[in-house]
Amino acid sequence: MTGALNLAVNYGLMRFNRRSTQSRRCARRTLATSSGADIIGTDEHTSSDLLETLPVLQRFALAYCPAAAKPETLALFALDARLAGIVRSASEPMLGQIRLAWWREILAKPADEWPVGDPLLARLECWQAQAKALGKLVDGWEALVVDGILSLPAMDHLASARGDAFAALARLLDEDRCREAASRMGRNWALADIALRLRDPAERDAAVGLARKQNWDSVRMPRRLRALNVLHGIAARQIRQSTGTDGLRRADLLAAVRIGLLGR
Repeated sequence: MTGALNLAVNYGLMRFNRRSTQSRRCARRTLATSSGADIIGTDEHTSSDLLETLPVLQRFALAYCPAAAKPETLALFALDARLAGIVRSASEPMLGQIRLAWWREILAKPADEWPVGDPLLARLECWQAQAKALGKLVDGWEALVVDGILSLPAMDHLASARGDAFAALARLLDEDRCREAASRMGRNWALADIALRLRDPAERDAAVGLARKQNWDSVRMPRRLRALNVLHGIAARQIRQSTGTDGLRRADLLAAVRIGLLGR
């Protein structure tokens, strides 16, 4: 996938390089971030560990965050990935709930009372002002395991919680005016992400149907929220074509380059 990612970046950047000097500057920045050097921010060791836990699309989207927004965005992506891993690996619903409850309790406490030694908790300290949204994200993931069945209401609950987390990210990054759009676009991405990972054909069809009913109009976000444009734009492509999120196609990656550079 790394080779395909670099190929997509290089191919897309050659096209944009022809357009303007500004595009050439963007191209150089994108090449740097796609290598991982600038994605991870200032605390290189901690951040690189977390970066490895992210799905490919989230890593790619993170490359288009300015440095000032990367710590908060990486922390959100990494927590979401950690919670997804808990749900995915739980052999029994109760075991998953116990681990999720631990996260809920920790996030409800002040950061100075958190355990030390976990790179994710260290990164999440910047989320103290919006910790309530992270607690709701835990609740959203728990909805998938509490009944032992994957129902549309449970998927909708999780998608709404993920959307609310993006609204909180907008507030955290001083982009309050974008909160409503961030919530809607984050929820849309989440619905597509859930739907296209389902293996059961009936569950997948129902979830895709729910996702397709949403308002997929894209709002061009400010640079600090550009990662959401990338996620939403690729999710829109995938939900139209019913392609899975585990294997991004070359065309998806090329579209991600365009959205990352231009915001649409």
